[in-house]
Amino acid sequence: MKNHVRYCFSRCIQFITTSINSLSIFDTMGFKDTILFRNVDYHGRLYDKFPKVYNVYVIGLVACISGFMFGFDISSMSSMIGTSHYQEYFNHPSSTAQGGITASMAGGSFLGSLISPNFSDAYGRRFSLHMCATFWMIGAILQCASQNQAMLIVGRVVSGVGVGFGSSIAPVYCSEVAPPKIRGTICGLFQLCVTVGIMVLFYIGFGCSYINGTAAFRVTWGIQLVPGLVLLTATFFLPESPRWLANNNRWEEAYEVISNVTAHGNKDDSNVQFQLQEIKEQVLIDQQAVNFSYKHLFRKKTIQKTLVGISAQMWQQLCGMNVMMYYIVYIFRMAGYTGSNVLVSGSIQYVLNVVMTIPALVLVDKIGRRPVLITGGIFMFIWLFVVAGLLATYSVPEPDGFDGDRTVTISIPTYNAPAARGVIAACYLFVCSFAPTWGIGIWIYCSEIFNNMERAKGSALCAAVNWAFNFALAMFVPDAFQNISWRTYIIFGVFSFVMTVQTFFMFPETKGKTLEEIDQMWADKVPAWKTASHVPVLPIVEDEYGNKLGVNGTVQHVEDAKPQSELVEKMESARDSSSGP
Repeated sequence: MKNHVRYCFSRCIQFITTSINSLSIFDTMGFKDTILFRNVDYHGRLYDKFPKVYNVYVIGLVACISGFMFGFDISSMSSMIGTSHYQEYFNHPSSTAQGGITASMAGGSFLGSLISPNFSDAYGRRFSLHMCATFWMIGAILQCASQNQAMLIVGRVVSGVGVGFGSSIAPVYCSEVAPPKIRGTICGLFQLCVTVGIMVLFYIGFGCSYINGTAAFRVTWGIQLVPGLVLLTATFFLPESPRWLANNNRWEEAYEVISNVTAHGNKDDSNVQFQLQEIKEQVLIDQQAVNFSYKHLFRKKTIQKTLVGISAQMWQQLCGMNVMMYYIVYIFRMAGYTGSNVLVSGSIQYVLNVVMTIPALVLVDKIGRRPVLITGGIFMFIWLFVVAGLLATYSVPEPDGFDGDRTVTISIPTYNAPAARGVIAACYLFVCSFAPTWGIGIWIYCSEIFNNMERAKGSALCAAVNWAFNFALAMFVPDAFQNISWRTYIIFGVFSFVMTVQTFFMFPETKGKTLEEIDQMWADKVPAWKTASHVPVLPIVEDEYGNKLGVNGTVQHVEDAKPQSELVEKMESARDSSSGP
């Protein structure tokens, strides 16, 4: 027996050694590059067969359909968990089971966001948008056909992978295609689409709740195929990201995309010249950043901005908004609402979320990041404490659950109707405080605080933190409602208070500053509360043409820039010299 075990062990060691040697041989043949999607020679000729749309707003809206999907997925659950058809068919999920069902989408999104950069860098941004649509549609089919909780969870995980692809690539694609002057607005379309998706599918779910039988939720989840199909089809008509084209040595195509998007095809336009110069800078930095890893985000010169970015995404989840979105049904039941009144009252919150997001597209650029985030934080913790106080004072225990739902263990009786209306009003005011501040501002803010070399890894890490806390909250909240009821709002109120304090002391102002100035501001270690008036001093140099350049080579006065042909020559020579032999 011992000899047999020894023989098996030796064979295993031999197998492992042989495998390692084989991998070493494959590595010299480019096998490692293939696995990691490096040096992939991909053109995407199928896309060339379709005509292209160059209106930047249309491009942004199509790419941000993935945000619409994100909103759909949130409402697909929140509009169903309170219906009798859903509860009966899926055997009245316990609070833990319901948390798992809801959180499964965030888990899939976490996975999708981690793997999507490999695909988008190797095969282009449009390919990743198609991956988003494909995973989403497969997940929607599985959800629509669900026979039990396990199948529903699998469907939501698959859809979540698609949302992870979309949430990672859509803002990047928009920022790479949009002209600098409207880049913030175009990128902000993602969050706007999220809020519209939440509202639209909530009303669809409300209408389908009147259908008798399982069709109530099957139709709702089946309709999710529509945005996936639209994205799958419309992406063929989008141009490729000019930065991705430049990174793959396809400068003429990049030049054509920029001129068509920015200047209706005028290749001599000064803004076109400026963007090409900016892309040249980014491409050179990308080549330098090949070996930049996640561990470098925690080096001495970068760790402060990394902590700010991680904290910003963490607080966006812990401030309490996702509790309002995912489990609005529970909140209104605690306030004593039953039946269709729950869905009608909850729908108003989604409308407010959309309406208040629209002015936020310009608010952060007019007022500034810090005032918006601090003011939003103050109002949010006030409304959360109001909800907790009203429920603590006027609710009564429901030991067997309220209206058949064991997750809800308290309710406000009808004779305390003013208190119930107060809870609803505080919830509405919370949404109005979140949407134009932490709702849209954080995605923009986290894309600004890192310099060009750090941005890809830094933004990915921050987004992963967002999804991780999204998953954790979806798992935790149903049990919290069941076990500590109104005290749940105390927890999130405290989170919002701490969030506001940290914002004041650690979050610098980035409004009106170039990315180079922001990076210099970090290096100068300016206290966050003094950054609004701080003007970083950057060295100014000139190239051989007399163009004034920033610290990273960005042309600062495009009206004096030399003709485009000379700039293109300069870009190509700089790229060739930087790539080495």
